[in-house]
Amino acid sequence: MSKSEKTTSKNVVPYKEKDLASEVLDDGYIDVMEDKTVSLFVVGDVILPNLTEKSELSEEEITQSLLEEIPEISDYCNLDTVKQFRFRGNIPTPAMMLDLSKSIQKALSNPDVAGVVVTQAPDAIEESAYFVSISLSDKFQNSNSKPIVFTSAMFSDVPFHDGGRNLLDSVRTACHDGKGDIPTVVICMNSEIHAASRAQISHTINAAALSSPGWGPVGYADKDRVYFRAGALELDTGLNFPTPKRLSASVEIIKAQTGDTGLMVDAAVKAGADALIIEGFGRGNLPGGMMPSIKKALKKGVLVVIATRAASGRVLDSGDYCGSVTECLDLGCLLAGETTAAKARLLMMYILSQKDAAALRKSDEERFLAYVQECLDPVLSVRLFE
Repeated sequence: MSKSEKTTSKNVVPYKEKDLASEVLDDGYIDVMEDKTVSLFVVGDVILPNLTEKSELSEEEITQSLLEEIPEISDYCNLDTVKQFRFRGNIPTPAMMLDLSKSIQKALSNPDVAGVVVTQAPDAIEESAYFVSISLSDKFQNSNSKPIVFTSAMFSDVPFHDGGRNLLDSVRTACHDGKGDIPTVVICMNSEIHAASRAQISHTINAAALSSPGWGPVGYADKDRVYFRAGALELDTGLNFPTPKRLSASVEIIKAQTGDTGLMVDAAVKAGADALIIEGFGRGNLPGGMMPSIKKALKKGVLVVIATRAASGRVLDSGDYCGSVTECLDLGCLLAGETTAAKARLLMMYILSQKDAAALRKSDEERFLAYVQECLDPVLSVRLFE
């Protein structure tokens, strides 16, 4: 019952007789700990040092070991470790990310599961979380708003390991009832919660390595509760596609260099790339020597997206000269906005693997490009394709 419903009720209870705790709980000021279950996906053994040494543990033994190390988890939920995603190694492939997304959606379709926590090494965690965020099927999005929380450990060796704290905070976040007003997929480390669309690992070895340049965290896991300071961004939601059976598109990232002659662009096109992500300087500007190769790629139907090597800020047309973003737009390139090159690659792989996207591109190229640009930078799409 909402506060407004209570105050307009004909049978208003005198204030002194009200159950104040119940009213506060109804209004959402305090987290309610019910008999919840959180599904744990262990994608790499990085959270606790003792688990790294016990690679042959069963899922039940992993759960028991975690609860022995972090008994506070039991105060928030039941923990259920999922079997098929235990593997050693730090960097999953996009195909593994797709399998993970499908299994997460399956786990969350269980009404008894309140949320999901995924543990993996920090090396590619921002890409895994982002891919899962864009690959949630329409059917799943229409029926679920449960948290999907990725986490890791920057210090996996004792006595400095931070995995236990990060896991507990992530479990608490997964138990949070966001009711759709927070990003569905987040990364939680160092007590900060970051949207998957903006999160980056910005330091090689620092407990505070996770950041969202230009944006900051969307919430915090504080001592007394988990709370969110920002709502869901437009880029935090999945695309209007079903989750594909496999990723069929080939997309390459090419980092522009001073004096670049387009050699790598030509090589990628010759190898059969469906799209190229060109990581440019500053606003996204490129060396003039790359432009002939980019023109050839576009003429062959290869999508070209311009990203930036800068840690924050949008790719945008400013200035008009050979290699400028303005020239790239005139030729038919798309702009990544604030999406990193790595995430733009995954986005292009996902979209270009969709049959519906291929059909749209064949029937209406401009509408297709407008859709892709909207996925990358909604504001810019309005200006370019209004």
